[in-house]
Amino acid sequence: MLSIPVSSLPRLNACLNAASAVLLVTGYSFIRRKKILPHKICMLSAVACSAIFLASYIYFHLKAGVIYFHGRGWIRPAYFTILTTHTILAVAILPLVLITLTFALRSRFAKHKAIARWTFPVWLYVSITGVVIYWLLYVVYAPA
Repeated sequence: MLSIPVSSLPRLNACLNAASAVLLVTGYSFIRRKKILPHKICMLSAVACSAIFLASYIYFHLKAGVIYFHGRGWIRPAYFTILTTHTILAVAILPLVLITLTFALRSRFAKHKAIARWTFPVWLYVSITGVVIYWLLYVVYAPA
């Protein structure tokens, strides 16, 4: 059985978010060039990365509890603004991804395209800000 220390999960989660962002942009690039199969592979891979992230994130916080931000000064309100928008949109993205994916898997491409126009930028924002939050919380302003 794979055993990853709980303390390693934030870094893993940031990597999963970064991978999701790269896969989203790559998948978008493929569909713009009408390369359907590579688009599908990228987007399903992004879903997989995000699903693994979600499971890991929940497990981490069940084990570690709340992690407090230690930054002071101007960065504190900036961090909490990013965290707040990230959290709200992270809650919203789950149903958006599921609906977008369902339309694609059912070959309802007009509806898929219509909702993907909203899903893509929100999902990309959540993925990128997840990495930024990790970097601020665990790297730049890590507790001593």
